[in-house]
Amino acid sequence: MNIDWAALGSVFGVSLLVTVGLVGAFALGIAGLSRASAATARDGGTGTVAGTGGDAATSGRALLHRLGAYTCFGVCLAAVAFGIYVIVA
Repeated sequence: MNIDWAALGSVFGVSLLVTVGLVGAFALGIAGLSRASAATARDGGTGTVAGTGGDAATSGRALLHRLGAYTCFGVCLAAVAFGIYVIVA
């Protein structure tokens, strides 16, 4: 029995990088949603900062954090869908 150690090392390296990348993307998504929630709570959930008469920057940051989080979750979903496609095909 011959083992192709180079191919085994390649598979190990790629799977390690993809795993770390997906976990990192998911963690960034969770952090983005947390920051968006904190920004929304800070402005009272009305889109304005309580007591300041409104701050569009705070609302924009919350939207930006939420958009980034959804992008990270989309990357995770695409990777899972690709994995299922590879298994089925």
